[in-house]
Amino acid sequence: MSWLRKIIKGTLIALPSYVAFTDIFYAVRTVDGLSMQPTLNPDGNNTDFVLLDRWAAASHRFERGEIVSLVSPKNPSEWLIKRVVALEGDQVKAAGCFEESVDIPRGHCWVEGDNRLCSLDSNNFGPIPTGLITAKATRVLWPPARWGPLEKKHVGVDRVTERENVSRGRVFFGWE
Repeated sequence: MSWLRKIIKGTLIALPSYVAFTDIFYAVRTVDGLSMQPTLNPDGNNTDFVLLDRWAAASHRFERGEIVSLVSPKNPSEWLIKRVVALEGDQVKAAGCFEESVDIPRGHCWVEGDNRLCSLDSNNFGPIPTGLITAKATRVLWPPARWGPLEKKHVGVDRVTERENVSRGRVFFGWE
């Protein structure tokens, strides 16, 4: 009977630690769509497993070129993985038929998939609130042949006018 107590005690200790680890610090997600090709799921036949750093996203400080996980602005029960192309204060020309210029408002960013032909991204729904970003993707964990860090890659730079002098402060509890 003491072995059963040890298992129960171990579970009671390990389970909250696991939940805290995956809810606050890191998570592993699968990527099986085409929108981030060739960076993720390059051949379209396999699933990539990526490590998501939730703690890094908690600061709401993102850089152009980083890959992030976000809640879909169109369907909150879905999550997306995209690359940050432009930040608040920047101006970006939307890719598509009209190529209109869009000013990125405070607290928002512009995200796109690396495969522009197969991506549902800011070109479809506009700038997204940075509050929808849940994590930064940091590395590919699976398949083993592709294991390694995900590098920042600046895409669409020919369409982005960066505004370096913009205050990118956050508002907390109504104070700046």
